Amino acid sequence: MQILSTLRTFLDIFIVAAVIYRILVLLVGTRAVQLVKGMMILAVFYALSYQLHFLLVSWIMEKVFWALIFAIPIVFQPELRKMLEELGQGGFWADRVGTEEAERRSLEVTKALSFMKSQKIGALLVLERKTGLKEYWSTATKLDAQISQDLIISLFWKNNPLHDGAVIMNREEIIAAGCILPVSDNPDIWRWLGTRHRAGLGISEVSDAMVLIVSEESGKLSLAFKGRISRDLNDVQVQRLLMSYFTWGADKRDGGLKDRLKGLLSRFWVRRGVKAEGVR
Repeated sequence: MQILSTLRTFLDIFIVAAVIYRILVLLVGTRAVQLVKGMMILAVFYALSYQLHFLLVSWIMEKVFWALIFAIPIVFQPELRKMLEELGQGGFWADRVGTEEAERRSLEVTKALSFMKSQKIGALLVLERKTGLKEYWSTATKLDAQISQDLIISLFWKNNPLHDGAVIMNREEIIAAGCILPVSDNPDIWRWLGTRHRAGLGISEVSDAMVLIVSEESGKLSLAFKGRISRDLNDVQVQRLLMSYFTWGADKRDGGLKDRLKGLLSRFWVRRGVKAEGVR
């Protein structure tokens, strides 16, 4: 009986801790974080005033907390609504970015690539997946910036000191710019491919990264993955790929993303610029 009671207590604590953790995860990045910090400061202030026997201050703080009980549902209404929606959709426990945010990020990157294609601005964008790329971005210019169309374009703008290097990003942020990548030494690569495309192929050979390359000469967009390259991708194809990529937990459902990548690679097999023999 004592073991059962201990197990029940442990499970009780675990459930409460898990719920609090998920609530905090949902609040991260919203204005509610600052409100929570403010309430914690008030709680500490109230505890100190109570311990020091400041009767008037304690009485005022007590009334404030009673008022907050009624004010919290109003102040946190958007966040509470979001949590209830996540619960109703079965996504409360899921460790993934919401569809709305994934759509925003994929659209921002797609629009940036589309603009650079139209202006023939050379670009080399590396999307980190399971394989960490710290050895390539640790010596570059660290950004840790929000994913946005304007920032991506400005990083590759011709007068920007960082425009010649690669930009490495993950599903949450732009990690670094001006990154130096390993150039592929595969002898079967089409000899007309430039250094930018060879660097994209190089990083795709040593990692599972997805690499998007805009040609400065032709303005065409290419995808490098697993040592292969697909050329002349359109905006619809790119946005679908990015949507699969930015959906948090995509590695758990990587079959969908891999199928899209393989489909593009096979569809553009003739125009990919790499011979079939000896390529992974």
